[in-house]
Amino acid sequence: MKRKIVVATSGASGVNLGIKTMKLLPRNIDKHFIMTKNSNIVLQKENNLTIYDNEDIAASVASGSFGVDAMIIAPCSMNTLAKIACGISDNLVTRCASVVIKEQKKLILAPREMPFSAIALENMLKLSRLGVIIAPPVIAYYSQQQTLEEMENFIVGKWFDLLDIEHNLYKRWE
Repeated sequence: MKRKIVVATSGASGVNLGIKTMKLLPRNIDKHFIMTKNSNIVLQKENNLTIYDNEDIAASVASGSFGVDAMIIAPCSMNTLAKIACGISDNLVTRCASVVIKEQKKLILAPREMPFSAIALENMLKLSRLGVIIAPPVIAYYSQQQTLEEMENFIVGKWFDLLDIEHNLYKRWE
């Protein structure tokens, strides 16, 4: 049976990382994509990709019985992070995240704004204690990225590591 992965984008800044993550997921994964209005751009449907309207909180991915294996929100705005931390499920992204937490599945949030305020850090700590993985898009210099594409591949590769998805997107530490 195919694994089901939800990728969501919230906020416009860095939305290309979420899209790149979606595009680089292996073909053997059943991919589902949610965009907020602020990150809504034109995308072509790809194999195994289902795009949802963020206002459709009745979509299949919002149900625990759908069987999502994992979810990543990349980028994750502080607004979305705060809503998830407070249990506010007023759109499909936050509803799906709530269900993923309830079902004790893997949820990865990639907050994009810095520096982090004390409020944001408290929200991240609260979510981390619930098992949510906080993984901002941060590069490491040991893999010696030379281009923006290599930096993005490193970040997406680290997220894939967290999702147990095999890849060769960056040079590993030797």
